[in-house]
Amino acid sequence: MHIRVRRTGGFAGIERQGEVETSQRADAEEWHALAERALAAGRGAPPTGVPDGFRYEITVDGRTVYCADPRLTEEQRALISRVLAEGA
Repeated sequence: MHIRVRRTGGFAGIERQGEVETSQRADAEEWHALAERALAAGRGAPPTGVPDGFRYEITVDGRTVYCADPRLTEEQRALISRVLAEGA
């Protein structure tokens, strides 16, 4: 599974991206479960966020959903944090 997160917005407007390939990881099943739950709660079009808030594009194996602060689910927040930390 290939997971990509793109973060835009924020006060400075700096874009940040991260990508993780899970196929060779020992914790791949954990990543898959988290990614599926994060995708299920996403939207098909970019939502309206709050001023200076972050907006996210989450792509998993070619399927893309969008979400924005402050309305992230726990799963979205966890996946975004992990991908940006490990895939930066």
